[in-house]
Amino acid sequence: MKLSPANTDERKKLNIRAGDTVRVWQRILEKGKTRSQAFDGLIISRKHGTETGATFTVRKTIAGVGVELTFPLYSPKIEKIELIGRPKRVRRAKLYYIREKAAKAIRKKMKQTRQIDEVVMTSPAKDSEKEKTEEPKAEE
Repeated sequence: MKLSPANTDERKKLNIRAGDTVRVWQRILEKGKTRSQAFDGLIISRKHGTETGATFTVRKTIAGVGVELTFPLYSPKIEKIELIGRPKRVRRAKLYYIREKAAKAIRKKMKQTRQIDEVVMTSPAKDSEKEKTEEPKAEE
């Protein structure tokens, strides 16, 4: 597959940046058949400007696990790039710090679930005390 000049012009005009949320449609060959697969996420980096070797990295979390894919901007295997959202302002060109930030948020959420489990474990003892006090009332 060759890349048409019109396609390169479209990709240059798209002007994607770090912080943008995009959906990348990629052509995949499986068992002799081609299909399109979408990968949507946050662009955390863009490298090499508008050169032919330009790339961008997209990150998203799937089931609590961070997944990053690096796509060549002018690859013929990429069918289209949809711009889903653009933030008001991004102060960094590379958003690699989001890796730690996301992991930290997941760890915090795990801590919260552990604390809730402990509370649930102590509450059945209180329920059994209530049952003991309620039993004589039921007999009357």
